[in-house]
Amino acid sequence: MYKGYVSLILHAHLPYVRHPEYENYLEENWYYEAITECYIPLLNVFESLKNDNIDFKITMTLTPTLLSLMSDNLIKQRYLKYLERLIDLSEREVVRTGKYEPHFNPIAKMYESRLKETYYSYFDKYNCDLVKAFRKFMDSGNLEVLASAATHGLLPFITLHPEALYAQIKVGADTYRRFFNREPDGFWLPECAYISDVDKILRNEGIKYTIVETHGLIYGTPRPKHGSFSPIITPEGIAVFGRDIESSKQVWSATEGYPGDFDYREYYRDIGFDLDMDYIRSYIHSDGIRINTGIKYFKITGKGDYKEPYDRNAALEKAAIHAGNFMFNRELQIKYVSGGMDRPPIIICPYDAELFGHWWFEGPDWLNFLFRKAEYDQQTFKFITPSEYLEMYPENQVSSPTTSSWGNKGYFEVWLNQTNDWIYRHLHKAAERMIELANLYPYADGIKRDALNQASRELLLAQSSDWAFIMDSGTMVEYAVNRTKLHLNRFTRLYEEIKDDRIDTDWIRFLQQTDNIFPDIDYSVYQSATHPLCL
Repeated sequence: MYKGYVSLILHAHLPYVRHPEYENYLEENWYYEAITECYIPLLNVFESLKNDNIDFKITMTLTPTLLSLMSDNLIKQRYLKYLERLIDLSEREVVRTGKYEPHFNPIAKMYESRLKETYYSYFDKYNCDLVKAFRKFMDSGNLEVLASAATHGLLPFITLHPEALYAQIKVGADTYRRFFNREPDGFWLPECAYISDVDKILRNEGIKYTIVETHGLIYGTPRPKHGSFSPIITPEGIAVFGRDIESSKQVWSATEGYPGDFDYREYYRDIGFDLDMDYIRSYIHSDGIRINTGIKYFKITGKGDYKEPYDRNAALEKAAIHAGNFMFNRELQIKYVSGGMDRPPIIICPYDAELFGHWWFEGPDWLNFLFRKAEYDQQTFKFITPSEYLEMYPENQVSSPTTSSWGNKGYFEVWLNQTNDWIYRHLHKAAERMIELANLYPYADGIKRDALNQASRELLLAQSSDWAFIMDSGTMVEYAVNRTKLHLNRFTRLYEEIKDDRIDTDWIRFLQQTDNIFPDIDYSVYQSATHPLCL
């Protein structure tokens, strides 16, 4: 009998960045980098564990925007071209470092091998279908995937218009059903941003549980007697798990956590910036903008500018040590906590998936070591999914969580401050107008129906929390501002054309091809009569 359980949850999400109108669009690289450095390395870890009969359990989100990118044929073709360019660059780097920088040559050979293995995995093994690749591990019972909101909208900021809130959740859950042909048990609240308005909608969609930030749970009313070590049940019947503080900091923090160790690869030194422009030009952006290639030769080394060559073997050894440390700390934590509980505790460990491999190059290796060590080197805890825990312990304390998020300081200042507050009056007005259209034309067909469905897409895309987050972060701000304005402007024009009965058919067809997310969306999701509060 195990004394407790650990649930690893990786939140895999990227905004919907797709620009068919351009041959080579810089921001599309966000997705290509994530495939190369995160998603395929994670799949390879899963494959390795499965082949060695390690009974691993892990939970992930694959958000609707990410699923849409994974399944888009244009993006698939562009990713292969992206990967072919990187492979060519890695081959040149093996030659160049062999001649001029032999101390980097083993690392260059490592990148060449990894990139060619990535191409084989994506093209030959997975047939360019990452959704199917992840679904394989869902079918085997090793992976549980949570549903999420349609475009990662910050749900507490949408509650002013309940129909719009319902649309974000309903379209997200329906997208999950379309891709996985099953009902979702769990639902990831974008940015872990909880507000009680979501409970009834989640229940209406058959959702059993969600995750909140630690203080969102432990400051609930009444206070949970087990703190964050077991779920509570909201008055609407949704189970809520809370993020564990201790395990989060060990992995999440770049200064106090594992990823900042000096033996790990340095993210911020890349040959896209370090090498001569004449050499690297054809492998970076067509406008000559220096960008990351993913080929990086240095380890973190220390806090200053001085960096030493990356030692892959030393980094792997450190990842194994850190995996053992994480396991040991969970054992101590569970032994300490379980003495005061009437059931085994569960430690909820949610992280951004893109941390593993992209920001923390050794992250997938750390996961691999962790699952293997936990299988053979301890018997205190077992890895489990949240829904498995609920099946074993369905009776839990009723409590109302408090409004919260996992953003800076635990609430919403990341997404509402002087850098981005201007967007919300426009988003609220667009939501109001979308509800107006849906109620005004309940039985539209033909081109009017197409226009109404496209208006729904544009509103959802404008509501993405990613744009406000990017504005706050201070990087790629112009792109985030332009995307927000682009979708709002498209929505406004659609609204006016629908109301004036002068719809531009050619423009609608252009939008359907460009912003082609949610192909089966039905604008009636915004009708007031369909909202759960009205049923």
